[in-house]
Amino acid sequence: MSGPGRVPAQATGERFAREASSSAIPSQRSAADAYRVSEDQVHRARIVVARNAADSEDCRRLLDMLGLIAASPDQLPPVRR
Repeated sequence: MSGPGRVPAQATGERFAREASSSAIPSQRSAADAYRVSEDQVHRARIVVARNAADSEDCRRLLDMLGLIAASPDQLPPVRR
């Protein structure tokens, strides 16, 4: 279905490909990347948990449940392994 004022699909697809490659769209992530969590993400998650916990014990349980704290201070938290 083409007519006056319609842009051919091929031209639209080519334009989209150019715009997508030049914009800030992140590249596709692999399965391994899906489980990677940065130190900044861990820090921000800890802050959110701390702000919303009822008390210190609630905070500790939530952090442990989410894998945001390690068994010992010299280890990485489970979300970073």
